[in-house]
Amino acid sequence: MITLYALAAAFGIGVLWLGTNIKVVKQFERGVVFRFGRVQSGLRGPGLTMLIPIADRLEKVNMQIITMPVPSQDGITRDNVTVRVDAVIYFKVSDPVRAAVDVQDYVSAIGQVAQTSLRSIIGKSNLDDLLSNREHLNQGLELMIDSPALGWGVQIDRVEIKDVVLPDSMKRSIARQAEAERERRARVITAEGELQASEKLAQAAEVMAEHPAALQLRLLETVVEVAAEKNSTLVLPFPVELLRFLERATPQASGRRDKATGTDAGAASNRETLTLEPPRIPDDARGLELHTRIADTFQRDQ
Repeated sequence: MITLYALAAAFGIGVLWLGTNIKVVKQFERGVVFRFGRVQSGLRGPGLTMLIPIADRLEKVNMQIITMPVPSQDGITRDNVTVRVDAVIYFKVSDPVRAAVDVQDYVSAIGQVAQTSLRSIIGKSNLDDLLSNREHLNQGLELMIDSPALGWGVQIDRVEIKDVVLPDSMKRSIARQAEAERERRARVITAEGELQASEKLAQAAEVMAEHPAALQLRLLETVVEVAAEKNSTLVLPFPVELLRFLERATPQASGRRDKATGTDAGAASNRETLTLEPPRIPDDARGLELHTRIADTFQRDQ
């Protein structure tokens, strides 16, 4: 009985020992086998893999794309502006053997290279490039990081600059510049609108000069627009051109009015001829030629 227990225990220990030498590799992983410290050329794919007891050691390498934020870096641009820039980097392992053998911690190594490369990009770029031309800077940053990463079996998939923090004084300067630019555009647009409006008004004036009835129609439209607001008082301008148009439209009435005006004028002139002012007699009458008896008597008395 004791022998059976001993065999069962030995069998269980053997199964457990074999189980420790059976590893499971996931779909997004690759296994690198070290046999007595020497790396094996063949990679272990997804699934169960058997290791030689005591001799083999399996190291799993993640093949997924890793997203790593780059801490904010303070720097001075080429045009002497202090900025703070942060970024994000996407990379994955392309060669698991190199990633496991050539570098101790490839994630930390990529992070340090990304920080130094970001500082270098800040020093080589102008502020306008950091704010508006980020695609070109992203490509340059990706090339700078990808150069040492290829030797580690790591492929840089993408690098993006997330945010650029400016000093408060620079923000105010940029805001004033943008405001001045918007004001310039507004003035140009207003001037163009005035030019187009003047051209259209000149064309309208030419049409109204050729067709006087158009001016009357425009006046009636204006009256309709004002009357639509239900105002109690309506100020109606009456242009001289409209009077001339009405005078030409009714020649008979104007002729009768002229005759009546002529009669009245004749009567007025007759009244003016009948009403005569009396002559004025000066204080000294010596210089006047008097042919009356009173004048002769005055001369004899003298």
